[in-house]
Amino acid sequence: MIKGPVNHANQLSPQLQFAVFIGLSVGTVFLFYFIGLGIITALYGKGLIEQLYRQDFSGQRMAQALYLLQIISTTVPIFIAPVIFARFIVKEPAAYLKSGVKFPWVLMVIVFFVMISSLALIELLSNLNQQMLLPKWLSGVEQWMKKSENQAQALTKAILKMDNVLDMLKNVLLVGLLTAIAEEFMFRGALQTIMQRWTKNTHGAVWITAAIFSAFHMEFYGFLPRMLLGALFGYFVAFSGSIWPAVWGHFINNGLAVLATYLFQQKKIKVNPDDTHTFTYGGYIFSAIIIIILLLVYKNITSGKKQVVNINGEGLG
Repeated sequence: MIKGPVNHANQLSPQLQFAVFIGLSVGTVFLFYFIGLGIITALYGKGLIEQLYRQDFSGQRMAQALYLLQIISTTVPIFIAPVIFARFIVKEPAAYLKSGVKFPWVLMVIVFFVMISSLALIELLSNLNQQMLLPKWLSGVEQWMKKSENQAQALTKAILKMDNVLDMLKNVLLVGLLTAIAEEFMFRGALQTIMQRWTKNTHGAVWITAAIFSAFHMEFYGFLPRMLLGALFGYFVAFSGSIWPAVWGHFINNGLAVLATYLFQQKKIKVNPDDTHTFTYGGYIFSAIIIIILLLVYKNITSGKKQVVNINGEGLG
């Protein structure tokens, strides 16, 4: 069955969509943050909230509270916001969520090797990012950035403190899978679609969304490597038309980080996952070349699929 073109005549302009989406997302996050604080207060008392504001993440009860707060105040709202936006505001859930699964499954294999190959290039960008210095007249901004970075790292360290396999599996689920799904629906689903319609340029949409994705994490000395990851996820979606290759890539990146951290904490491996001097310059170059080749293969496979779909007269519009 051939579908006619989608009529965007009554659609909000991309600029207004962006403003509405940002407002909805911020409002949803704030709402669920206070809901999360209320639930934690009811379960653990005000003392734990005071401990949280002091950035004191010690204690078993704090670990449990952090898991709960992470899910309620971050994971849930950043998943709900794009769903509400796609279904009830622009009323194009398929276009803005891209949750379809009609793509060649070999793409998931390619995504896996892209993510593994990206480790060296991510390390290079991380090292470059760590050397960032702002001019003296921006010293206040630099201090704020370092403070935000330290707070984010302290929170991540507390969440990723794993004493047993069950702790590791919980983090693979929370930090790996649930975070990947929520963030991809928000950024590569809704936001990248808005940017695509605004800029009318796939590369522009991918990289603008990747920059916003990286800034969202408030870890400025990890901005460049996270932006690269965001761009890779963006191309996975842009070429395939589905969110799931990006979710898979995001899960691989986060899940491997959790697993490596657990193995290091348990002294099963000697390489510290936070070490940024693992690869050589040759490894960096090889990483970049392999990523480019794999992305071209990925794009060619999806282009071939689209041609077949068009010949059969399905999925047009």
